[in-house]
Amino acid sequence: MRLVEAAATLGLLLGTHAKPCRGAAASDLDILAGQHVIYSFPTSSTPPAELVNLTSAGLVGGVILFGVNVDANTAAAMDTLRRAYAASPAPALLKKTTGEAGAIKFFVSTDQEGGQVRRMKNDEPKLSAKQIGAAADPAAAGKAAGEGAAATLRKFNNNVNLAPVLGVYRAAGDFLDYYGRSFGNTSQAVVAAAVPFLTAQQAAGVAATAKHFPGLGAASHDANTDERPVTLDLSLEEIRRVDEAPYVAAIAAGVQLVMPSWAVYPALDAARPAGLSGKWLREELRGRLGFQGVTVSDAMEAGSLSAFGGAAETATLAAEAGMDLLLASARNVTQGEEIRKALVSGVSSGRLSRAQFDEATKRIAALRSRLWA
Repeated sequence: MRLVEAAATLGLLLGTHAKPCRGAAASDLDILAGQHVIYSFPTSSTPPAELVNLTSAGLVGGVILFGVNVDANTAAAMDTLRRAYAASPAPALLKKTTGEAGAIKFFVSTDQEGGQVRRMKNDEPKLSAKQIGAAADPAAAGKAAGEGAAATLRKFNNNVNLAPVLGVYRAAGDFLDYYGRSFGNTSQAVVAAAVPFLTAQQAAGVAATAKHFPGLGAASHDANTDERPVTLDLSLEEIRRVDEAPYVAAIAAGVQLVMPSWAVYPALDAARPAGLSGKWLREELRGRLGFQGVTVSDAMEAGSLSAFGGAAETATLAAEAGMDLLLASARNVTQGEEIRKALVSGVSSGRLSRAQFDEATKRIAALRSRLWA
């Protein structure tokens, strides 16, 4: 595509916040907001031209891959996006605005937990969290799973795993236990397997994500936040003693990302899901537990958020609460653009604190500099 045609196309895609012209497709704020959004795309491993063009303009900070995006061409396709990002204005702008000296990498993520939740279906870790936790040596099994996950993701040119799950399940057949996604029904059992998993994975340059804070272990069999609102009416004492204990251990071990839950926990905030709650994100996760890494949302199109508005409003609420990265996982580029523009609008209008936005950008840049590629 010729430069003038590309600029015109980008102008249609970006709306009024960016004024494409020769040599300048978007404002600095447009580009910085893009670093806070994880895009998704449909059908195959080949990203649509629209996504490649936006990445070349510096407006896409990363992607999430699903099973439909994984095939023999995935590694090459992700290299295409990486090269587009490296040649875009985004890395230099991040270094200039955040002072981050390291190489700024494109964010390529997926869910490679093990067991049923594996986007790379034929690759490690093949054991589920439940099987790992039940092993004769859970720490060794967890370490092997983390090493396997890192090797798999590196093979497909991924650098972030949205795993492990740190939920402490309460009863057989609960939501996490049913799908084999919990390492155990005690905090100690989860820590024993999950911490070796995440440390081994991160040692290979693949960032780990502790999810879903403060924990979905008490969710009943059909309590799926992807589909509907979920309330976990536990005492704050129980949450802190049982559900948060694995997060304390993961934070001490240097986990790089935490994904908050979309469930409501009335013990601290009866009005909003944890991921939309400043009480949970700023006061509890960062304030009380001392987490200094990156927060990443669960799916922004989740059914549990339906009462809070569309993608633009829920993204703004999440950013207000303290969410750094927003996961536009509806498998279309339009959702990512809507969320990115909402961040630009929120910062421009003053609804979102520029100081807090800049601090989140610094955390994101620091994470990008630690990824393997």
